[in-house]
Amino acid sequence: MTPPALARFVSGETATVHASCVALSGRALLIVGASGSGKSALALDLMAFGAGLVSDDRVALRRTASCVIADTVPAISGLVEARGLGLLHAPVHGPASVAWVLDLDQEEPQRLPPFREIRLLGHSVPLLLRPRIPHLGPSLAQLLKSGRATPDGMDR
Repeated sequence: MTPPALARFVSGETATVHASCVALSGRALLIVGASGSGKSALALDLMAFGAGLVSDDRVALRRTASCVIADTVPAISGLVEARGLGLLHAPVHGPASVAWVLDLDQEEPQRLPPFREIRLLGHSVPLLLRPRIPHLGPSLAQLLKSGRATPDGMDR
């Protein structure tokens, strides 16, 4: 179930991936998907709800002892694409620890999805699939602020 954009990065120390990344409350969401899948648009939605831009289009990842850190790529630092408007300036809010990966290419079939995870640079990271909901931006902003309830009560 590893997203194709991340398949080559199961292990290793560093990677630069085709993705967008935002952070809120110290938690980063790495948004992956094919070109044109809406990564930048979703990042902009999340920024409207208080998230900060880590990086758009390319994200630098590095492994630490306890987590995967997302950071901007210097050549595109502080820029986010708004289709039809061009590149917009945005303050950079990184580096940040990757708390979740959202795969826009895989649709979530369940209303209350199970906990899923992937390996990313040697660490387990929770994986979300694209839900079929019209209010994805605010829902993801709330996830970044407060986490997700699970049957065992753990915040994941």
